[in-house]
Amino acid sequence: MMERLSTKKLVMCALFAALACVATMSIRIPTPGTGGYIHPGDAVVILCGIFMGPAEAFLAAGIGSCMADLLGGYFIYVPITFVIKGLVAFSCSHLYHGVTAQGRHGYLAVAACGVIDMALVAGGYFLCEIFLYGPGAALASVPSNLIQGTGGLVIACALYPVLRRPLEAAMAA
Repeated sequence: MMERLSTKKLVMCALFAALACVATMSIRIPTPGTGGYIHPGDAVVILCGIFMGPAEAFLAAGIGSCMADLLGGYFIYVPITFVIKGLVAFSCSHLYHGVTAQGRHGYLAVAACGVIDMALVAGGYFLCEIFLYGPGAALASVPSNLIQGTGGLVIACALYPVLRRPLEAAMAA
């Protein structure tokens, strides 16, 4: 049986999708040789997984991140980004909710979600770019994706304590 999406969950999903898009497009640090850029959007992708269920997190992170690619002219990356960022948020949601359900500390789970982000983003784009540009160019994008993931981890860890109580209260009300 399919669960209905509540209005609160739908609004939260749309809000995080918009935040992911804006965070990805707001600050762009070009990466030499790859044509890509480093951005703070991964922090929002991680936070999608922390504050939403797996399905909503997948959609919010995937849609928001791929919209940034679409609006930014990176058309070939739209489906790739949708899947990779969606899987990051989906995985983070499972990890975070599994760890906190066992009574373990949420901050440790947030840090682990950052590691998931680094692994899936660097690995996922590497695999896709092998087919697009060849192994040399794909390998060249790995360091910038790891830097981006590290930034996402740091920003998500900083925002987590600020957002946790208000968002949990809003969803419970």
